[in-house]
Amino acid sequence: MARDLYNVRTRPAEDAPEPLSAEEEARFRALLFTELGNRIADEGWVRFPAYTREDRRRLVDVAHRLSAHWGRQVGVEAEDECRLRLFLVGDETPGAALPARS
Repeated sequence: MARDLYNVRTRPAEDAPEPLSAEEEARFRALLFTELGNRIADEGWVRFPAYTREDRRRLVDVAHRLSAHWGRQVGVEAEDECRLRLFLVGDETPGAALPARS
């Protein structure tokens, strides 16, 4: 016999991370802007892990903010399922062989 369940909510997995608060999210994006921006300015590119959709959205947003800040386009490309590469467009060919670096 089937039963209707009312007021039942799924519980997140116990090892799942809690979502960031608005203040934590803003601080984390500012940190990424600074750290990744410095690395891109020095080397022309940077590789960063992105395991979730939110991680990918965050990195794309940082690339857009860096583009607006520098007046140069910062490109984003997926290297694999869990890594994105941010690079200065025009400085190198996207997808070109790069030295291994994490």
